[in-house]
Amino acid sequence: MKGIFLLLVIGLCYLSTTEMWAQGAPRKNVWLDKPFDMADGVVDFITRGSWTFIPALTYSPETSLGLGARAIKVWRPAHLTDSITRPSSFPITFLYTLNRQAFITSEINFWEKENKGYFNARLELTDYPFRFYGIGNEVQTDETYATRFVYFHLNYEKRLFPGLYLGPRYEFRADDIYQREEGGLLASGQIPGSQGQRLSGLGLLLNYDTRDNIFQPTNGVFHQFVYTTFGSLLGSNFTFSEYRIDLRKYLNPWLDHVIVGQAWANFTTGNPPFQHVSLIGGSDLMRGYFEGRYRDRHAMVYQVEYRLPVYRKFGLVFFGSTGQVADKPSTFSFQRFRYGGGMGLRYRLNEEGLNFRLDLAFGDQRAFYFGLNEVL
Repeated sequence: MKGIFLLLVIGLCYLSTTEMWAQGAPRKNVWLDKPFDMADGVVDFITRGSWTFIPALTYSPETSLGLGARAIKVWRPAHLTDSITRPSSFPITFLYTLNRQAFITSEINFWEKENKGYFNARLELTDYPFRFYGIGNEVQTDETYATRFVYFHLNYEKRLFPGLYLGPRYEFRADDIYQREEGGLLASGQIPGSQGQRLSGLGLLLNYDTRDNIFQPTNGVFHQFVYTTFGSLLGSNFTFSEYRIDLRKYLNPWLDHVIVGQAWANFTTGNPPFQHVSLIGGSDLMRGYFEGRYRDRHAMVYQVEYRLPVYRKFGLVFFGSTGQVADKPSTFSFQRFRYGGGMGLRYRLNEEGLNFRLDLAFGDQRAFYFGLNEVL
C-alpha cells in the first residue's frame, strides 16, 4: 500500500512538471483526457446556471462516512460581472453519517458592490453523538456523549480603507446534551457545559484582506481579529470572552504554484463551557487529529500548504501543521507542540476556483477528509 501511494505521488509530480513547462496549452494525453473529459461532463451536468448540486459524500474521523446532498450557488449580480466585486456564495448541506449524526447547515457570503461591505450568516442544526477526551494538552478520558444543538452567527463588515474591514458580529448556540456516558467526567457535572448551554454574544470583527481570489488565492494576505463576549445581559447562561487571531499569507513563487502559511490562536477568559473553549484538530485546524481531542482555554496552531497544478482542473496539495492547547498563555512551550501533515487531491468545480478536496492526513491517527473549498 505504501509503495502504491509513493508511486502515485511521483507520477502526479511528474505530470505537474510536464504541464508546468508546457508554457502554453496543456499537452494532449489521450489516456488522461478521456477520464478528465468525463469528469468535466459530470460537473457540467450537475451545474445549473449559478447553482451546483452535488451528492454529499464526506468522511472524517469525527463523523465517519456521511451521505447526503449539497447545493452551492456562486454568483455575481449581472451588472457587476466584469467589475472587481468578489463572487457571493450560498451553500446548503443535508448530511447523515454512520455515527448517527445529522446535519443541516447553510451559510450566505455576500459582497457588496466593489467590495465596499461584506455580509456573512451561518445556521447549523445538528444532532451530534460525539467524543470527549477531557481538558488539557493530554488525553484524560475517552467517553461518548450526544447533543442536539442550534448554532447561528451574523457578521457584517464595512470597508474602511482598501483591504481593511471592521464590523459587528452576533453569535448564538444552544445545546441539549441528552446522553452521557455513565461514570464519565461529563456525567459527574464537574465540567462546565456538561448539562447543556445557551450562549449569546456580541463582538467585533477586524479584517485585513488583500487576497486576489477568495476561493483560490495566489497572492495577498488574510488577517483577522475576532472578539466576542457572552453574558447574562445577552441571554447567555455562561459569562466569558473569546479572542481569535488568524494570520494567513499567500505566495506565488512561480507559475501556478502557491505556498500558504497560517498562524492561528484562540484565547478565552471567564467561565467558558467545554464546547466553546479553544480546541485543535478536525478538517480545518491540524488535519490528522480528532477534533476536540485536545482542548483548553487557549490554543495556537501553525499550518503551511504547498499547492501545485497537475493536469487540467486537477491539482495536488502537501500540508503540515503543529499546535498545542494550554490553561494559561505562560504554559505554552516548544516541548508541548504536536505535529501533523499529509497530502491532498483537488478538482476545480467552477471558474471562480471552488474546489472539491480529498485529504489524507497523519497526526495522532491516519485520517481522510472529503469536502469543498480549501482549508486555508
